[in-house]
Amino acid sequence: MKLYIKQKVFSFNDKFTVKDETGFDRYFVEGEIFTLGKKLHVYDANRVERIFLQQKVWSFLPRFFVFVNQLQVAEIVKEFTFLKPRYAVLGLDWEVNGNFWAHDYEILSQGRIVVSIKKEWLAWGDTYVLDIMDPRDELNALAVVLAIDAVMSQQRAAGANSSSR
Repeated sequence: MKLYIKQKVFSFNDKFTVKDETGFDRYFVEGEIFTLGKKLHVYDANRVERIFLQQKVWSFLPRFFVFVNQLQVAEIVKEFTFLKPRYAVLGLDWEVNGNFWAHDYEILSQGRIVVSIKKEWLAWGDTYVLDIMDPRDELNALAVVLAIDAVMSQQRAAGANSSSR
């Protein structure tokens, strides 16, 4: 199954939809503004919260707690590396490999692909395609991808702020 994330180009806070293969809105993602650390809520079509992501505020490296259906299922931790970003998915025993800056990576479980993520080029705004192999992994996969995207967005913003000084 495939999910499509199209983020708005000009948005004061995180607010976007996740569409299914037929183009219908499957999930609605809303970020909180004026909070310490990033917080994202993901609602289904019936406006029931299915995923909640919360950034740990006082942490040396970015760290997100992942709640699915109000239960903590994972913790996403950006690992300390010099060359290429690496992420650990604690709690799900998943491994993340690929090029995060190009949004071209995979999430694996014991060598099996759980989801592959690719950026769709030539689209207005950023559009990401999540190809999820097993529908039972849908919410966990979406949550992990959103957490990684949040870390990457913060790093892009920090880089833009430091280069403008």
